[in-house]
Amino acid sequence: MLGKKYSVNMVDLPKISTSPIIKILGLILLIPLLIGCNKDERPLVVGKIQAASKLATTEFTVDKIVHGTKEKKLFWSIKLNEARFLAYSQAKIKTGVDLNKVNPNDIEIIGKSISIILPPVEVVNFSYPPQSFKLDNEITDSKKFMNKISLEEQEILFRRAEIDIRNNLEFMGIVETTQEHTRKMLTSLLRAMNYQEIYISFKSDELIIDKIDLTE
Repeated sequence: MLGKKYSVNMVDLPKISTSPIIKILGLILLIPLLIGCNKDERPLVVGKIQAASKLATTEFTVDKIVHGTKEKKLFWSIKLNEARFLAYSQAKIKTGVDLNKVNPNDIEIIGKSISIILPPVEVVNFSYPPQSFKLDNEITDSKKFMNKISLEEQEILFRRAEIDIRNNLEFMGIVETTQEHTRKMLTSLLRAMNYQEIYISFKSDELIIDKIDLTE
């Protein structure tokens, strides 16, 4: 049986050389791909943060004792008696960080690391409802002879108490508590977006609130 024999002729393939022009053209075509890999994710992060704006609030209850005295004198020199007033009250305060004010310039992203600067804490709502006022009948002299604290005077005392609460909120640890709550909330959100190193700071540690002065 005759077998078939095959012969293979080895032909040298031509060598391909790349010119400098082709190399430069290749780099130019590669640049858009590199830019696409480093896509700016800040607008996406801003959108996620602003969507969680309603969650960045903290509520506080402040107890306040309201007290006052009123002297009754005869001929402006002889003290007849002293009327006392004491009541208990509560203020409801809601604080938060306005995440709608966050913009891409407040965010820096390097790989899986993200740094965010947030707006300062502000008072979203302040409530001092009369329903929370409780009169202490043991101390309050409502039937003092020729001397008692009128309803109008009681309103002034409660008004002073409200202003005192407002003007001292920044010294009650409310800013620190609200900042910590906001940090925890945003850290959970950003970890869900696969960021591993998260740094959150605030533009100011002051509490934004309208202060009120009593003018009688």
